Amino acid sequence: MSKVFAVANQKGGVGKTTTSVNLAASLSATRNRVLLIDLDPQGNATMGSGIDKSTLEYSLYETLIEDLPFEKALVNAADAGYDLLPSNGDLVAAEAQLFAMEDREFKLKTLLDKQRDNYDYFIIDCPPSLNMLTINALVAADGVLIPMQCEYYALEGLAALMQTIETIAEHLNPSLHIEGIVRTMYDPRNRLTIEVNRQLFDHFGDTVYRTVIPRNVRLAEAPSFGLPVIKYDKASRGAVSYLALAGEILRRSDQLAAESSSVG
Repeated sequence: MSKVFAVANQKGGVGKTTTSVNLAASLSATRNRVLLIDLDPQGNATMGSGIDKSTLEYSLYETLIEDLPFEKALVNAADAGYDLLPSNGDLVAAEAQLFAMEDREFKLKTLLDKQRDNYDYFIIDCPPSLNMLTINALVAADGVLIPMQCEYYALEGLAALMQTIETIAEHLNPSLHIEGIVRTMYDPRNRLTIEVNRQLFDHFGDTVYRTVIPRNVRLAEAPSFGLPVIKYDKASRGAVSYLALAGEILRRSDQLAAESSSVG
């Protein structure tokens, strides 16, 4: 059964797009069929997948707003190893246009539900704000992956995001849950990191992935070459960490499937 994950955090600069691109590539490397959806008008996930956002004939905008067939906007990001629904600045206009539509919160869900049989994992790179695009992602998703830095204001931002997820689950998507929290740009030498880390485990327990994503030069360089880090330097700490994260997500998924089948 396919899974749709929204990679979301209302705070920018936490490694959201880096996580979306590299998790998509790592899941693909473990022989899963993966679709990455770039829902951020900045188009960074598109560029980081080796696709030039300025030369797109069609993008997610036309598919969401103008009902362009899914296949026409779909791009095979061959170098990255997955399929991509790309975006560019056109998506800014979608925000206002969605408000005028019926079922505006369900446009992305309707689009992705028709593709459920074609992919094992859908990864949605959300914009760094709570807007109608992010709401569409949360309505379409089975679970939310939250990348966050272990820094002073991180827990405060996380509380706001949790409230948003609870509201969406209550009114629009009852099955929505937090899939996991990913600690990014992790530096264990930093005293504040250790303290925030402790608080995270106190509050969220097993929801926090054991895998951490370290600060890594190769990971930071990879997007400028239009490649996920496992394609840029698969021996780097960044590549090894994202492959480990993908493995942890797959193990959790298998464990949940086994538990539900034994209950059934």
